[in-house]
Amino acid sequence: MAIVSSKAGHGEFLPSMAQRNTRLVDPAPSKDELCLPRDDGLRPKLLADYIGQNDLKQVLGIAVKAAIGRGDCLDHVLFYGPPGLGKTTMALVLAEEMGVKCRITSAPALERPRDIVGLLLNLQPRELLFIDEIHRLTRVAEELLYPAMEDRRLDITVGRGSTARIRVLDLPPFTLIGATTRAGALSSPLRDRFGLVQRLEFYGLDDLQAIVARAAGLLGLTLNEEACLEIARRCRGTPRIANRLLRRVRDVATVCSKSNCIDASLVDEALTLHRVDEKGLDASDRRLLELLVKSHGGGPAGLETLAAALGEDAATLEAVVEPFLLQIGFLQRTPRGRVVTQAGRTHLGATHL
Repeated sequence: MAIVSSKAGHGEFLPSMAQRNTRLVDPAPSKDELCLPRDDGLRPKLLADYIGQNDLKQVLGIAVKAAIGRGDCLDHVLFYGPPGLGKTTMALVLAEEMGVKCRITSAPALERPRDIVGLLLNLQPRELLFIDEIHRLTRVAEELLYPAMEDRRLDITVGRGSTARIRVLDLPPFTLIGATTRAGALSSPLRDRFGLVQRLEFYGLDDLQAIVARAAGLLGLTLNEEACLEIARRCRGTPRIANRLLRRVRDVATVCSKSNCIDASLVDEALTLHRVDEKGLDASDRRLLELLVKSHGGGPAGLETLAAALGEDAATLEAVVEPFLLQIGFLQRTPRGRVVTQAGRTHLGATHL
């Protein structure tokens, strides 16, 4: 079995027969992993276990205690912010804190009115209904949610034409939790019906390091402090990416035995293999910067021009590639087009992936 890097200098992982018997990580799942749901094994269960987002946790902790004290359901909550910051995880944590179930769906799955009606009618008292990408709800689904959120009732039109009539169905008290990456795309009537509107921020380096250390423990890995810090530096301030990179490090550790503990050099070797540099930039990020510098003198250049040259969709560049480069100050959007900053030029010149 061999894993060979695509470029010289990245290292080759060619375990001998002896190494195969002394793997750093046993590929067989542990008993703990078998007992956990595959997708939720790394998710925290309670607010006390949730790392980071301290201001948000304080606000939600007060709301949960107040709701439990009144014997009522939690007020409706809207989470917004970049993807991968833990909006779904926070919804599951709130359900656990309230001692109820959380029913999870996404707005694109609620195409027909009967879809949202079925969900609402099957809710039990105080349960949570989590709708991801809530800004993509259809107009009809929104109209059905208005009375459900405010008055706990469902207004259904029965019949057509002159025989049409409104049938009102009472709903149990419930909590709607919406999640979106585009809060501005929500209609004002829907947004205003949420009692708690909270933004999830990017995570700091200390919190990310703690998240990596916790996830490593759950996966049965032993990482030293420098290794945790190295992954935290490259995950773009996002726990989802941190967990993904940690799994890629585990893959390399599975076939490469160097020590009893995963260190920073092994992390660097593994992530370099996957073309993730020390700032968290991947191959797509660097392609965009290199195109701007080499073909357009650093810019400005239009989005459509860059998309055509890279063979990418313009919407993909704007929504997937550019946000992180803008966030760390490597790229600027100007009226004339995209421009690489001096920091971006310096990083590109120092990168040899």
